[in-house]
Amino acid sequence: MTGLGAVFRPQLPPERLREVVRLADAAGLEELWLWEDCFREGGISAAAAALAWSEQVRVGVGLLPVPLRNVAITAMEVATLDRLFPGRAIVGVGHGVQDWMGQVGARVESPVTLLREHLDALRALLRGERLTTEGRYVTLDDVALDWPPTGPVEILAGAGGPRTLRLSGAAADGTILTASTPPDGVRRARQLIDEGRESAGRTDPHRLVVYLLTATGPDATARLRAELTDEGVEAVPDLGVAGDAATVAKAVQRLAKAGADTVVLQPTGDEPDPEAFVRFTAEEVRALVP
Repeated sequence: MTGLGAVFRPQLPPERLREVVRLADAAGLEELWLWEDCFREGGISAAAAALAWSEQVRVGVGLLPVPLRNVAITAMEVATLDRLFPGRAIVGVGHGVQDWMGQVGARVESPVTLLREHLDALRALLRGERLTTEGRYVTLDDVALDWPPTGPVEILAGAGGPRTLRLSGAAADGTILTASTPPDGVRRARQLIDEGRESAGRTDPHRLVVYLLTATGPDATARLRAELTDEGVEAVPDLGVAGDAATVAKAVQRLAKAGADTVVLQPTGDEPDPEAFVRFTAEEVRALVP
Protein backbone atom coordinates (compact mmCIF):
# COMPACT_ATOMS: atom_id res chain seq x y z
CA MET A 1 0.00 0.00 0.00
CA THR A 2 1.21 3.51 -0.80
CA GLY A 3 1.75 5.55 2.36
CA LEU A 4 -0.01 8.90 2.55
CA GLY A 5 0.70 11.95 4.68
CA ALA A 6 0.28 15.70 4.88
CA VAL A 7 2.53 18.64 5.77
CA PHE A 8 2.00 21.21 8.50
CA ARG A 9 3.85 24.07 6.84
CA PRO A 10 5.94 26.40 9.00
CA GLN A 11 4.32 29.43 7.40
CA LEU A 12 1.65 28.72 10.04
CA PRO A 13 2.37 29.93 13.59
CA PRO A 14 3.34 27.20 16.07
CA GLU A 15 0.17 27.67 18.09
CA ARG A 16 -1.84 26.32 15.15
CA LEU A 17 -0.09 22.93 15.42
CA ARG A 18 -2.09 21.48 18.32
CA GLU A 19 -5.45 21.56 16.54
CA VAL A 20 -4.00 20.20 13.30
CA VAL A 21 -2.32 17.32 15.17
CA ARG A 22 -5.45 16.40 17.08
CA LEU A 23 -7.51 16.43 13.91
CA ALA A 24 -4.91 14.34 12.08
CA ASP A 25 -4.97 11.76 14.86
CA ALA A 26 -8.76 11.62 14.97
CA ALA A 27 -9.06 11.40 11.18
CA GLY A 28 -6.59 8.51 10.96
CA LEU A 29 -3.88 10.33 9.03
CA GLU A 30 -0.86 8.06 8.77
CA GLU A 31 1.92 10.66 8.80
CA LEU A 32 2.06 14.37 9.61
CA TRP A 33 5.26 16.02 8.41
CA LEU A 34 6.92 19.13 9.85
CA TRP A 35 9.70 21.27 8.42
CA GLU A 36 12.62 22.97 10.14
CA ASP A 37 12.77 25.92 7.76
CA CYS A 38 14.94 28.85 8.77
CA PHE A 39 13.90 30.89 10.61
CA ARG A 40 10.56 29.52 11.61
CA GLU A 41 9.82 26.51 13.85
CA GLY A 42 12.26 24.08 15.41
CA GLY A 43 11.79 20.57 14.03
CA ILE A 44 12.47 18.55 17.16
CA SER A 45 10.53 20.80 19.54
CA ALA A 46 7.51 20.83 17.21
CA ALA A 47 7.71 17.06 16.70
CA ALA A 48 7.85 16.41 20.44
CA ALA A 49 4.75 18.51 20.98
CA ALA A 50 2.92 16.86 18.08
CA LEU A 51 3.73 13.38 19.38
CA ALA A 52 2.59 14.32 22.88
CA TRP A 53 -0.73 15.68 21.59
CA SER A 54 -1.51 12.52 19.60
CA GLU A 55 -1.80 8.77 20.04
CA GLN A 56 -1.39 7.17 16.62
CA VAL A 57 -0.20 9.48 13.84
CA ARG A 58 3.49 9.19 12.96
CA VAL A 59 5.30 12.51 12.92
CA GLY A 60 8.03 13.22 10.41
CA VAL A 61 10.64 15.97 10.45
CA GLY A 62 11.71 16.63 6.93
CA LEU A 63 14.34 17.78 7.46
CA LEU A 64 16.99 18.81 10.02
CA PRO A 65 19.83 20.80 8.35
CA VAL A 66 23.02 19.08 9.47
CA PRO A 67 25.24 22.21 9.32
CA LEU A 68 23.19 23.59 12.21
CA ARG A 69 23.54 20.52 14.44
CA ASN A 70 26.28 18.64 16.25
CA VAL A 71 25.62 14.98 15.49
CA ALA A 72 25.65 14.03 19.19
CA ILE A 73 22.79 16.48 19.84
CA THR A 74 20.85 15.08 16.89
CA ALA A 75 21.33 11.54 18.21
CA MET A 76 20.29 12.51 21.74
CA GLU A 77 17.11 14.20 20.52
CA VAL A 78 16.13 11.43 18.12
CA ALA A 79 16.74 8.76 20.74
CA THR A 80 14.67 10.67 23.30
CA LEU A 81 11.76 11.00 20.86
CA ASP A 82 11.89 7.31 20.06
CA ARG A 83 11.95 6.21 23.69
CA LEU A 84 9.09 8.55 24.60
CA PHE A 85 7.01 7.68 21.53
CA PRO A 86 8.28 4.32 20.20
CA GLY A 87 8.09 3.91 16.44
CA ARG A 88 6.21 7.14 15.81
CA ALA A 89 8.99 9.62 15.02
CA ILE A 90 10.51 9.80 11.52
CA VAL A 91 13.57 12.01 11.13
CA GLY A 92 15.16 13.29 7.96
CA VAL A 93 18.48 15.11 7.74
CA GLY A 94 19.98 17.03 4.85
CA HIS A 95 22.17 19.82 3.56
CA GLY A 96 19.75 22.62 4.36
CA VAL A 97 19.26 25.63 2.10
CA GLN A 98 22.78 26.89 1.48
CA ASP A 99 21.86 30.59 1.57
CA TRP A 100 20.27 30.07 4.99
CA MET A 101 23.31 28.16 6.20
CA GLY A 102 25.42 31.10 5.08
CA GLN A 103 23.25 33.53 7.01
CA VAL A 104 24.11 31.81 10.29
CA GLY A 105 27.77 31.14 9.51
CA ALA A 106 27.24 27.39 9.11
CA ARG A 107 27.81 26.92 5.39
CA VAL A 108 30.48 24.30 4.66
CA GLU A 109 32.76 23.77 1.69
CA SER A 110 31.57 20.20 1.05
CA PRO A 111 27.93 19.60 2.04
CA VAL A 112 28.06 16.02 0.71
CA THR A 113 31.04 15.15 2.91
CA LEU A 114 29.33 16.63 5.96
CA LEU A 115 26.11 14.75 5.29
CA ARG A 116 27.97 11.46 4.85
CA GLU A 117 29.89 11.90 8.10
CA HIS A 118 26.74 12.98 9.96
CA LEU A 119 24.69 10.04 8.68
CA ASP A 120 27.36 7.48 9.49
CA ALA A 121 27.86 8.80 13.01
CA LEU A 122 24.17 9.36 13.70
CA ARG A 123 23.11 5.87 12.69
CA ALA A 124 25.98 4.32 14.67
CA LEU A 125 25.06 6.23 17.83
CA LEU A 126 21.39 5.30 17.44
CA ARG A 127 22.41 1.64 17.18
CA GLY A 128 23.94 2.03 20.63
CA GLU A 129 27.55 1.97 19.47
CA ARG A 130 30.40 3.78 21.22
CA LEU A 131 32.08 5.93 18.61
CA THR A 132 35.42 7.61 18.13
CA THR A 133 35.89 9.29 14.77
CA GLU A 134 37.74 12.25 13.33
CA GLY A 135 36.41 13.35 9.97
CA ARG A 136 36.55 16.55 8.03
CA TYR A 137 33.53 17.91 9.90
CA VAL A 138 32.39 15.32 12.46
CA THR A 139 34.66 14.55 15.41
CA LEU A 140 33.64 12.33 18.33
CA ASP A 141 35.84 10.97 21.12
CA ASP A 142 34.47 7.92 22.94
CA VAL A 143 30.82 8.99 22.57
CA ALA A 144 27.85 6.73 23.26
CA LEU A 145 24.25 7.41 24.21
CA ASP A 146 23.23 6.51 27.76
CA TRP A 147 19.65 6.05 26.51
CA PRO A 148 19.81 4.75 22.94
CA PRO A 149 16.63 3.70 21.16
CA THR A 150 15.29 0.31 22.15
CA GLY A 151 14.87 -0.71 18.51
CA PRO A 152 15.77 0.41 14.98
CA VAL A 153 15.11 4.07 14.15
CA GLU A 154 14.41 5.19 10.60
CA ILE A 155 16.76 7.98 9.46
CA LEU A 156 16.04 9.50 6.07
CA ALA A 157 18.10 11.92 4.00
CA GLY A 158 16.80 14.77 1.91
CA ALA A 159 18.35 14.55 -1.53
CA GLY A 160 18.11 16.07 -4.98
CA GLY A 161 21.40 15.93 -6.86
CA PRO A 162 22.96 12.70 -8.14
CA ARG A 163 25.77 12.59 -5.57
CA THR A 164 23.41 13.09 -2.65
CA LEU A 165 20.92 10.55 -3.98
CA ARG A 166 23.65 7.92 -4.25
CA LEU A 167 24.84 8.88 -0.77
CA SER A 168 21.34 8.50 0.61
CA GLY A 169 21.10 5.03 -0.88
CA ALA A 170 24.40 4.04 0.68
CA ALA A 171 24.11 5.69 4.09
CA ALA A 172 20.44 6.40 4.98
CA ASP A 173 17.35 4.29 5.60
CA GLY A 174 15.23 6.29 3.19
CA THR A 175 15.15 9.39 1.01
CA ILE A 176 12.96 12.50 0.95
CA LEU A 177 12.33 14.23 -2.39
CA THR A 178 10.93 17.76 -2.63
CA ALA A 179 7.70 18.75 -4.34
CA SER A 180 9.80 19.92 -7.29
CA THR A 181 10.22 16.27 -8.32
CA PRO A 182 7.92 15.05 -11.12
CA PRO A 183 7.29 11.34 -11.74
CA ASP A 184 10.21 11.10 -14.17
CA GLY A 185 12.43 12.63 -11.49
CA VAL A 186 11.23 10.03 -8.99
CA ARG A 187 12.21 7.24 -11.40
CA ARG A 188 15.66 8.73 -11.89
CA ALA A 189 16.08 9.25 -8.14
CA ARG A 190 15.21 5.63 -7.44
CA GLN A 191 17.84 4.50 -9.95
CA LEU A 192 20.53 6.65 -8.33
CA ILE A 193 19.52 5.54 -4.84
CA ASP A 194 19.77 1.92 -5.93
CA GLU A 195 23.23 2.57 -7.35
CA GLY A 196 24.29 3.85 -3.94
CA ARG A 197 22.72 0.90 -2.18
CA GLU A 198 24.51 -1.54 -4.48
CA SER A 199 27.86 0.17 -3.94
CA ALA A 200 27.40 -0.19 -0.17
CA GLY A 201 26.15 -3.76 -0.36
CA ARG A 202 22.83 -2.83 1.21
CA THR A 203 19.81 -5.08 0.79
CA ASP A 204 17.54 -3.70 3.53
CA PRO A 205 14.40 -1.73 2.57
CA HIS A 206 14.85 1.91 1.55
CA ARG A 207 11.74 4.10 1.78
CA LEU A 208 11.27 6.85 -0.79
CA VAL A 209 9.13 9.75 0.45
CA VAL A 210 7.97 12.35 -2.08
CA TYR A 211 6.17 15.63 -1.38
CA LEU A 212 3.32 16.54 -3.73
CA LEU A 213 2.25 20.18 -3.89
CA THR A 214 -1.53 19.99 -3.64
CA ALA A 215 -4.41 22.45 -3.79
CA THR A 216 -8.11 21.76 -3.51
CA GLY A 217 -11.19 23.95 -3.43
CA PRO A 218 -12.68 26.53 -5.81
CA ASP A 219 -9.43 28.53 -6.26
CA ALA A 220 -7.11 25.52 -6.29
CA THR A 221 -5.71 25.96 -9.80
CA ALA A 222 -4.83 29.59 -9.27
CA ARG A 223 -3.14 28.91 -5.92
CA LEU A 224 -1.12 26.02 -7.33
CA ARG A 225 -0.01 28.03 -10.35
CA ALA A 226 1.00 30.98 -8.16
CA GLU A 227 3.19 28.83 -5.92
CA LEU A 228 4.86 27.01 -8.82
CA THR A 229 5.59 30.40 -10.40
CA ASP A 230 6.96 31.76 -7.15
CA GLU A 231 9.28 28.73 -6.90
CA GLY A 232 10.40 29.20 -10.50
CA VAL A 233 9.25 25.73 -11.59
CA GLU A 234 6.07 26.59 -13.45
CA ALA A 235 7.55 25.28 -16.72
CA VAL A 236 8.32 21.81 -15.30
CA PRO A 237 5.67 19.33 -16.51
CA ASP A 238 3.67 17.14 -14.11
CA LEU A 239 4.45 19.15 -10.98
CA GLY A 240 1.75 19.54 -8.36
CA VAL A 241 -1.94 18.83 -8.54
CA ALA A 242 -5.11 20.89 -8.18
CA GLY A 243 -8.59 19.45 -7.91
CA ASP A 244 -10.83 17.10 -6.01
CA ALA A 245 -9.90 13.90 -4.20
CA ALA A 246 -10.07 11.76 -7.34
CA THR A 247 -7.71 14.09 -9.20
CA VAL A 248 -5.28 14.19 -6.30
CA ALA A 249 -5.40 10.40 -5.87
CA LYS A 250 -4.42 9.92 -9.52
CA ALA A 251 -1.40 12.20 -9.02
CA VAL A 252 -0.42 10.20 -5.93
CA GLN A 253 -0.68 6.99 -7.91
CA ARG A 254 1.55 8.38 -10.68
CA LEU A 255 4.27 9.08 -8.13
CA ALA A 256 3.79 5.65 -6.56
CA LYS A 257 4.09 3.99 -9.96
CA ALA A 258 7.33 5.93 -10.50
CA GLY A 259 8.81 4.51 -7.30
CA ALA A 260 7.50 6.50 -4.33
CA ASP A 261 6.65 4.46 -1.23
CA THR A 262 5.02 7.37 0.59
CA VAL A 263 3.47 10.51 -0.89
CA VAL A 264 3.07 13.49 1.42
CA LEU A 265 0.56 16.11 0.31
CA GLN A 266 2.05 19.58 0.68
CA PRO A 267 -0.53 22.37 0.83
CA THR A 268 0.23 25.69 -0.80
CA GLY A 269 1.67 28.32 1.51
CA ASP A 270 -1.63 30.21 1.40
CA GLU A 271 -3.84 27.18 2.15
CA PRO A 272 -6.91 28.79 3.79
CA ASP A 273 -7.92 25.84 5.98
CA PRO A 274 -5.06 23.55 7.13
CA GLU A 275 -7.40 21.45 9.26
CA ALA A 276 -9.70 20.78 6.31
CA PHE A 277 -6.66 19.91 4.18
CA VAL A 278 -5.61 17.24 6.69
CA ARG A 279 -9.14 15.83 6.79
CA PHE A 280 -9.27 15.86 2.98
CA THR A 281 -6.01 13.86 2.86
CA ALA A 282 -6.91 11.35 5.57
CA GLU A 283 -10.49 10.67 4.58
CA GLU A 284 -11.13 11.54 0.94
CA VAL A 285 -7.79 10.94 -0.79
CA ARG A 286 -6.83 7.92 1.33
CA ALA A 287 -10.03 6.14 0.34
CA LEU A 288 -8.99 6.36 -3.34
CA VAL A 289 -5.32 5.38 -3.07
CA PRO A 290 -4.65 1.62 -2.97
